[in-house]
Amino acid sequence: MSAALLVTVLVAGGVYLILQRGLVRAALGFVLIGHAANVIILAAGGQEGREPAYVGEGSPSEGIADPLLQAFALTAIVITFALTVYLFALAGHGGDEDGSPSDAEPSDADEHTGTVVDSPPRGEPLGTHRSGNQPTGRTEGRAHA
Repeated sequence: MSAALLVTVLVAGGVYLILQRGLVRAALGFVLIGHAANVIILAAGGQEGREPAYVGEGSPSEGIADPLLQAFALTAIVITFALTVYLFALAGHGGDEDGSPSDAEPSDADEHTGTVVDSPPRGEPLGTHRSGNQPTGRTEGRAHA
């Protein structure tokens, strides 16, 4: 019963974080769901009262844990880690100012013309336009890498 409660809490927290706006929160949500998957897999194996999944000389052949479930759990750990690293890499390279002006939020648009307020004039390269003394935070190509 405690494994079911733990899985419920982990999945609920994971789904809540995935539905949040930030990519880091979504990555942490996937981590929680990955932990929930591991708990389900290990609970399905009935690990209580069983010996480790190692058969050697002198060890009993009955009452040992199923090694297949442990291999599934290890695979789930590796997949969760790979997905987490990938999402954190995406979050690290992204930023609030990345994207085209068409991706801007409605608060960034001029109400009268429907255009983005801080967009550069035509013919001027992206990242060089300044409104006042404030930089736009946009770069071209690999300038930020």
